[in-house]
Amino acid sequence: MTYTITIENEIALFTINRPEKRNAINAEVMNGFEEFIEQIEKSPEIAFAVITGAGDQAFCSGGDLSEFHKLQTAEETLPMLNRMAGILYKIATLPIPTIALVNGSAVGGGCEIAMACDYRVVSSTAKAGFIQGTLAITTGWGGATLLFEKDGKHDRVFRFLSEAKVLSADELLEMEWATEIYEGTAENGLKNFLTPMSKIHKSVHGAYKKVAIRKWTADFMRDRMFEEARQCSILWENEAHHKAVESFLSGQTSSKI
Repeated sequence: MTYTITIENEIALFTINRPEKRNAINAEVMNGFEEFIEQIEKSPEIAFAVITGAGDQAFCSGGDLSEFHKLQTAEETLPMLNRMAGILYKIATLPIPTIALVNGSAVGGGCEIAMACDYRVVSSTAKAGFIQGTLAITTGWGGATLLFEKDGKHDRVFRFLSEAKVLSADELLEMEWATEIYEGTAENGLKNFLTPMSKIHKSVHGAYKKVAIRKWTADFMRDRMFEEARQCSILWENEAHHKAVESFLSGQTSSKI
């Protein structure tokens, strides 16, 4: 199974289970995200949603290029981008706090998934970056929209996206992309983060989340995420992108999405 879903002690945990692919996203994992969202929406007893990756090397390396490189034109690519943008919007607007447990590297689309969550609890050994620019495309799952919406500091966000660099955990904390850094195991990192939050009744967290969702709805965040996907699809079909991906897949570049 390329993903697992567990619900225990009011915590719903989604684990991308493709460590041999650095937990890259494929169609099966997308199915899993949709199942995860549906379970949460139908289960009022769940207080927190957590997304992480299997192993300790990667949270998520974005889209599986060995699968998605088959998509050549904007018309072919847009359905995949729209599907993931829709998934990330639903994750962002779940009625409970969501936590990205960034247990390893989060690059490209992996950063976009983490950005859809309310909190990013990051391993001290992890690195992250919106490296899509190294492949001659932009974020395509709504990640830039989420970053501009949630961060608010224009020049910092613009630079983070456009420089396409991978940053250390300390750098991510300094720029406030990481909510908290943990040492040791991901399990302990999550436990330490959730312990003080769990002392507050879940209805309080839910009420505050509604405040955020009302703002995002008023700001047409969903529409903007889908427009971001459309713009990415236009860049996707360019020769520069396909050459960059071919170079990556042949091992000629260290970039990873």
